[in-house]
Amino acid sequence: MTTIDKDLRSVQQARDLASGAREAMRQFQFTDQDSVDRICRAMVDAAMAEAQRLGRMAHAETGFGHAAHKQLKNEFAAKNLWDSIKDEPTCGVLRRDDVNKVVEIGWPVGVVVALTPSTNPTSTAIFKILIAVKARNAIVVAPHPSAKDCTAEAVRVLAEAGERAGMPKGLVTCMTELSLEGTNELMNHYATSLILATGGPGMVKAAHSVGKPAIGVGPGNVPVWVDRSADIKQAARMIVESKSFDCSTICATEQLIIADAPIADQLRAEIKAAGAHWLNADEAKQLGNRMFRPNGMMVAGLVGRTPQYIAEQTGLRVPDDARILVADLDGIGPENPLSREKLTTVLGFMVADGWKAGFDLAGRALRFGGDGHTAVIHSRDEEQVLQFGIEQPAFRLLVNTWGSLGAVGATTTLDPSMTLAPGGVGGAVVSDNITLRHVLNTKRLAYHATDAPAVARAHRGLEGGAAGSSGASGESRNGIPRDANAEAIERIVAKVLAEMGR
Repeated sequence: MTTIDKDLRSVQQARDLASGAREAMRQFQFTDQDSVDRICRAMVDAAMAEAQRLGRMAHAETGFGHAAHKQLKNEFAAKNLWDSIKDEPTCGVLRRDDVNKVVEIGWPVGVVVALTPSTNPTSTAIFKILIAVKARNAIVVAPHPSAKDCTAEAVRVLAEAGERAGMPKGLVTCMTELSLEGTNELMNHYATSLILATGGPGMVKAAHSVGKPAIGVGPGNVPVWVDRSADIKQAARMIVESKSFDCSTICATEQLIIADAPIADQLRAEIKAAGAHWLNADEAKQLGNRMFRPNGMMVAGLVGRTPQYIAEQTGLRVPDDARILVADLDGIGPENPLSREKLTTVLGFMVADGWKAGFDLAGRALRFGGDGHTAVIHSRDEEQVLQFGIEQPAFRLLVNTWGSLGAVGATTTLDPSMTLAPGGVGGAVVSDNITLRHVLNTKRLAYHATDAPAVARAHRGLEGGAAGSSGASGESRNGIPRDANAEAIERIVAKVLAEMGR
């Protein structure tokens, strides 16, 4: 009996799913709006009904975060996302501009390959499936290997609900035979039209390197500036709650507190009262050495973990009621490992005297490992808030709210999204919260609105050089230089104008 190697099975599955997805998309691409929305609503309902079970599965398989928080993210990726896009047209005529004589028509991108992370495995799959199908795309989900079962189950739940509502089989599928070779085959396959990459830097870089259109995320080394004008107690509570939410597995979660000097001691006290445990200098050094590899990458086993679990693994002593760990930092850079992005319940703390010094530290944190992603400010000085938005190299500037749920659009009115692009400065093609419009192509019917210039319509007497070239000599008339052909051109123009009755 012949045994087929895992990588070969994975490559073959990638080929089968991609080509099958393209055939299903071709069946689906002229579906009317009511049918598309009915299918999407059926998938939303299924996701909501299974949100708790899928959250528990994600927590059990990965060990990351909290099952209840993962349930909340599943519900957000289904209901909140759907509420934000359900009324958007995607089929047939989208808009008419009678003044400018342009008609916009919706068109699918094609087959979307969705790379999903281990940190938000089920919610990201739900989110990407809904925006893809709403735009009449096919989608093939490629899970992170450490979250393959829960991601595949989320895809199955939505696919079966959609198919019961009339969606073609094969429009929504998931890789289950996973290997690096299979994922590369899927991204490079001729049927693949667009890659949506949510995950670690290696995976995102690979997605951007295959020669296909790709939208990727970036790391989110998120600074949070707390100004002397802020509501200090509220700021402390929000920071601790945001950082502890699902054990900091959302990449927009706060990573470094920068406290204005006059309120630094008060902020420390309020953060401790909200559930933070402060590490001393030796403990912080010990943790930094254990949390990061020499290349700066975080140890995967400490991602998305409670303070108590981290303490067990690193030899620290932490109270049972600690929600997060906080360490004082004396600088930002490789020599201070805890100034890096920490997708777990560990937070840095620094003090700056005044907003100018604080803004400088925030910018340094972003440039060290979060360019283009997210920054947070707690302040009641509106001019300062605006200046923060202007200066910081981040595209989500969150004011007096959570970093984690604010950036994804749960505690703000930003587009609900589980994929946050960091713009050109962060290596992405856009700077948005990725949503429906990024997976919807638009045709434009453009009617004749302006007559071409007479010279453009002339076709005789132009030999010997283009009229209006910069190299022509002599006097000009009506902006056209006089050269050897000038008189001939004028005769042609005069004749055309006479024929037009002018």
